[in-house]
Amino acid sequence: MFPAAILQPPFYSKEYPKSLNYGGIGMVIGHEITHGFDDKGRQYDKNGILVQWWDDEVIRRFKERAQCIIDQYSNYTVPEVNMNVNGIQTQGENIADNGGIKEAYRAYKKYANAKGHSEGRLPGLLQYNSDQLFFINFAQVWCGIMRPETTINRIKIGFHSPGRFRVIGTLQNLPAFSEVFNCPVGSYMNRKDKCTVW
Repeated sequence: MFPAAILQPPFYSKEYPKSLNYGGIGMVIGHEITHGFDDKGRQYDKNGILVQWWDDEVIRRFKERAQCIIDQYSNYTVPEVNMNVNGIQTQGENIADNGGIKEAYRAYKKYANAKGHSEGRLPGLLQYNSDQLFFINFAQVWCGIMRPETTINRIKIGFHSPGRFRVIGTLQNLPAFSEVFNCPVGSYMNRKDKCTVW
């Protein structure tokens, strides 16, 4: 369930090109769907009943892939407070972010391909194509500044990674981002060791 208030910029606007809406609200929808298959959601069946419905091999593979996400995010340092993200505590949200961006981009490409042509460029952003604008709006959604005290509190007890790492972490794992922005293999945003849960 989504509150109606989320249907406003930067998540969504009926005036926005579809690329921006898919990169904003589309990612949030994908994120919430992915929660059904994260470290907590996987423990419930289709009726919301706590039950083990995955076999042992699926659980083993999930934990192995989730550990990659845990390790990746645990290595991010928030320089303003010299603290690392808690990859264990944030794993469910990080898995949902990684799945959400992948699902939203896949949905956007399906829409764009069915339409048969690219959306026009935006005034003031003429150097960016529609695919790039998808990712730019995704990043804009998580752009913000927090006081150091708030940042420390979020790292200690929060379940979400700081905004910049919600963006960096997901996009480092998404080959489509590197293709769209021509990031060289092995560069910061096109890691060789990408993490994929779903």
